[in-house]
Amino acid sequence: MSGLANPSYPRRVFNSLPPQLKRRFRRLHVSLVPIVQCALAAGVSWWIAVEIFIHPDPFFAPIAAVISLGLSLGQRWRRAVELVGGVAIGILVGDLFISLVGEGAWQIMIVVALAMTVAVFLDDGPLIPMQAASSAALVATLLPPGGVAGFHRALDALIGGLVGILVGALLPVNPASRARRDAAGVLATIRDAARLLSSGLRDHDEDRVAAALESGRGTQAAINKMHSDMTGGREVTRISPLYWGSRMRLDRLSATADPIDNAVRNFRIIARRALAISQRGEEVQPALVEIIDDLAGAFEVLRAMMMADPGEEPDQADAARVIRSIVRKARADLVAHSDLSEAALLAEIRSLLVDLLMIAGLRRSSALATLRS
Repeated sequence: MSGLANPSYPRRVFNSLPPQLKRRFRRLHVSLVPIVQCALAAGVSWWIAVEIFIHPDPFFAPIAAVISLGLSLGQRWRRAVELVGGVAIGILVGDLFISLVGEGAWQIMIVVALAMTVAVFLDDGPLIPMQAASSAALVATLLPPGGVAGFHRALDALIGGLVGILVGALLPVNPASRARRDAAGVLATIRDAARLLSSGLRDHDEDRVAAALESGRGTQAAINKMHSDMTGGREVTRISPLYWGSRMRLDRLSATADPIDNAVRNFRIIARRALAISQRGEEVQPALVEIIDDLAGAFEVLRAMMMADPGEEPDQADAARVIRSIVRKARADLVAHSDLSEAALLAEIRSLLVDLLMIAGLRRSSALATLRS
């Protein structure tokens, strides 16, 4: 069989690439569908504005379509409403003010300030004051007050926003796929960091312990993206008929966002305490190091759970069983005769186990009860 005919050949080629290049390709792969959505919406909105509404040079229709969609799944409805509202406010304020006082540098300053003031007073969205300011500035410089150009711009914004939402509904990103990939990526990073931390403690390697802490600290951007994509995924299930049946699954995935976030924060605290112990030249007892190593296994089974399709293993019950086995090791009396540093370390580990049980589907009350038992 030739290399190209072998299904594993492209994966081997990809795995041979430098890490930075692989990250760039992964980022492009995740963004391919939103890029196609933006391109299609831009073309369709231009065609509608030109052919149906007979607007000359409706440049803002495709711009509005792209802004309302963007590469992020979250708040597309919100962006479209802010866009149209901001344009309308800017044109109204600019048209009225410039009609009264005329054009000039000081008029531009005042009309931009007025438009932004009205927009901020009416809504707290980040996009609406920017669009109000830019539209007011256009009226003050290029669009004659009282003419149809301002109305055309407002209508183009509405066309672009509506086309963007329609394209997003009819050609949606798989909402569950991106959300679970984000969650799995965060869990994989902390899995590797936990392995690094346990090996560093076992071998008394302060640099490895510090690297584990740094790895945990570097996850915030991925966590923010996970939250955004989970919120956006739920929005897709409300807008797109193709994914109405995925609402419950997205709800379950979204319920893991805060526990994952909390688990990462607790891991950072564990790594920071472990680093302080290492820097003092003290040792962590082998039983605690083993538990930290077991945590890496827990993060791995949770990662696999996230990527498993419904009905596949591991499921939530499988993950919960693995975590309960660690809970049994992490007894409160394990550090009964240890110093305060190890007691604090174990307390954070037990707090992290509560988060992991919640990722596996337990309610907080049930997770706490498991820990106490």
